[in-house]
Amino acid sequence: MKEKIHPKWFSEARVHCACGSTFTTGSTLKEIHVEICSACHPLFTGQQKFVDTAGRVDRFNQRLAAADKKKSEAAERQRRKAEEAAANA
Repeated sequence: MKEKIHPKWFSEARVHCACGSTFTTGSTLKEIHVEICSACHPLFTGQQKFVDTAGRVDRFNQRLAAADKKKSEAAERQRRKAEEAAANA
């Protein structure tokens, strides 16, 4: 086995969560910053909430609203076309 190829191991690595929770674990990094941990994750807390990373939920809702708007505009155009055809006939 080759010598000196393994990274340094920190048995007391500190993990800092965005919710303010901190705990220690073993890692090759001395400090780790995470966005979500077991103290705030819905699976462990039992509270349902959206875990929105980089606005993904907002972007999805915007695309959904745009698609609904497009459908309603198409239905309105089709209704007007049918009314014009009925009036001309």
